Amino acid sequence: MGQDPLSTRLCRALQIDVPIICFTHCREVAAAAHRAGAFPVLGEALRNMEEIERDIRWLRERVGNQFGVDLVLPARAPRQGSVKELAQEIPATHRNFASQVEKKFNVPAPVGNVDLHQWGGNNQKVARDQIQILLEERVPLIATGLGAPEFLFDEARARGIKLVALVGSTRQAIRQIDRGADMVVAQGYDAAGHTGGVGTFSLVPEIVKCAGDVPVVAAGGITTGRHLAAALCLGAVGVWTGTVWLTSKESDVDPIMKKRILASAGEDTTRTNTISGKTMRVLRFPWADEWEQPEAPPVLKSPYQMILTSKYLQGANDARRADLMTEAVGQGVGFLKESFSVGEIVDELAGQARQTLHSLVE
Repeated sequence: MGQDPLSTRLCRALQIDVPIICFTHCREVAAAAHRAGAFPVLGEALRNMEEIERDIRWLRERVGNQFGVDLVLPARAPRQGSVKELAQEIPATHRNFASQVEKKFNVPAPVGNVDLHQWGGNNQKVARDQIQILLEERVPLIATGLGAPEFLFDEARARGIKLVALVGSTRQAIRQIDRGADMVVAQGYDAAGHTGGVGTFSLVPEIVKCAGDVPVVAAGGITTGRHLAAALCLGAVGVWTGTVWLTSKESDVDPIMKKRILASAGEDTTRTNTISGKTMRVLRFPWADEWEQPEAPPVLKSPYQMILTSKYLQGANDARRADLMTEAVGQGVGFLKESFSVGEIVDELAGQARQTLHSLVE
């Protein structure tokens, strides 16, 4: 038997069986991914400090030191300011338009406190506090999107923490490599969440070409084993996956949203800046459609747009109004037609990738 084509540098670097990084906001999915031989990265950008500490310790009890934590750290976030103080800076024209959208679609008021705007992009103090918890807990791997403060590179290195940078362009990749990133995730236009404007097939080999010895992981639209095989052929050492876990049996995504995701195709997603002020790919929903109309005011920069959006999002989620809700979903969503366990998904991705790669040399 020949060498396993899925035994890559990523497997050796992260001590995993298959070159798959599982990005998820759900602790149960993360733990299941570890059991299946993949590497879990838990998204904690929307958690407060106590929740981050709790989740790290919960996951460490179950997977040891084979996990990472992802934060979204916009480089140009305000230095300070509470949500209430920042909200007061939002122009009346924008608040009025948001109210019109909510009234037009009969968006319910949030049941409890509006908390979807509590994230590291609000101000640099929140970001610093989130980072400090990760450093104090010596999280094995920290992944960052939308930039990272300079001190993080030095302090992570001093603690032996791997630093992974998510980038959407070659220029960003070169900058993060020069700053000392241990690994780069080349996230194509196809990807869910905050993403750039270059397609995965163009971006990955371009970054691989300039990355030197720094490993490059492919992201964007990867939901099948063929995608995994293609990523390796492009020069990536593995894949960063997110959408494929949303409908897993372990996922805590609302069942009505799982049903909608399973019924969606790539064209049902949209890349919009109307949620956070920065472009991100999500399932189409009324808020984004309305803000893209000619009569809408200009979208605010981060974090002001996110603060403005949060009341709509929280109200829609609390009422479980599938017609109003959205989820960060990549263009590979059309391949998801049935709910499987995380272990079954990992096995299918790896099995199909091996079969595809072996067929190339038969």
